[in-house]
Amino acid sequence: MSESAQPVWAVIAGGGTAGHVHPGLAVARALVRRGHQPESIHFVGSARGVERDLVPAAGFELTLLPGRGIKRQLTWQNLKSAAGLAQAVVQAVGLLRRLRPAVVLGLGGYASVPCALAARLLRIPLVVTEQNAVPGLANRWAGRWARAAAVSFPGTKLRRAVLTGNPVRDEVQRVNRGDDRPAARSSLGVGEGRRLVVVASGSLGAARINRAAFEAVGHWAEREDLSVHHVIGRRDWQELSHLRPDLSQAALEYRAVEYEMDMPTVYAAADLVVGRAGASSVAELAVVGLPSVLVPLPGAPGDHQTANAAHLAAVGGAVMIPDAEMDGPRMVEEVENLLKVPGLLGAMGREAAGVGRRDADTRVADLLEQHAHRPH
Repeated sequence: MSESAQPVWAVIAGGGTAGHVHPGLAVARALVRRGHQPESIHFVGSARGVERDLVPAAGFELTLLPGRGIKRQLTWQNLKSAAGLAQAVVQAVGLLRRLRPAVVLGLGGYASVPCALAARLLRIPLVVTEQNAVPGLANRWAGRWARAAAVSFPGTKLRRAVLTGNPVRDEVQRVNRGDDRPAARSSLGVGEGRRLVVVASGSLGAARINRAAFEAVGHWAEREDLSVHHVIGRRDWQELSHLRPDLSQAALEYRAVEYEMDMPTVYAAADLVVGRAGASSVAELAVVGLPSVLVPLPGAPGDHQTANAAHLAAVGGAVMIPDAEMDGPRMVEEVENLLKVPGLLGAMGREAAGVGRRDADTRVADLLEQHAHRPH
């Protein structure tokens, strides 16, 4: 992408995954709402990340840096990655020297590292934002000299941490499950009197959750009071296609989709969500006040998904199930236990909403304006 010719106030750096990019876009839109021109907000990302599509589509300038993340092993690929990182640092220093932003926001992920280092070398104020309960390596490193760390969960171990919450998309912030529910259920084709269970586990999918869901919907085939909206994911859509049950003649309403483009509508219509515990997912469930069954991804760095899920489970907004224990019978048991108790899902939704932070984007924007200072 071409670099902005307009005076730049903020550089927002990082990404790789939607969980990093969407909070950055939410903060950028908050800055625009308070008077900063879109041209004054410049994103920096990785050529391999989803930001290459998401950021330009949102109307912001983007510079892509070369290279990829480095794993903690001595391999030929890591040596190549280290060389790419060195090149990215040189480019980041040149970019920030040319743009002269008043502040840099690090989102985490690969591209935030060279920009954080460049900000330090050029004495540009740095703020980092951490989406997960357990900080990632990039933010643990950059947070040492950041002016502030915007964190999503209480007790996140970063220097100068400020609890802001995790910024979520505008369209999720606007969801009102009371007012929007009838139209949302009609849009998804949910029958009158049915409870809607949504199973969703990321853009690629989660094989264990999808396999469990296929078993569960087979068990529920004759239920006339239930509807299941199953977001399988792009990888598992192909790889697990042989396991997908044919429920076209069943009493159960079952819809399987490869990828869901309109999660706000799904949130408005749903009674319960079953899925992973990524930072953005947990933040969105809390913001819209939606009860959930969370199955943390095993092996995530720092086991951060377990920490994310535990935060919502501790207040009664979610049930947490270890990945190794999730199968068809367990999914049936957990979902039916929640559905059969009158008023339980409503109470869980209220508890989840109690820890949701709809204004997280403006809180992070406040931090940026507080620490912004254009160097001489």
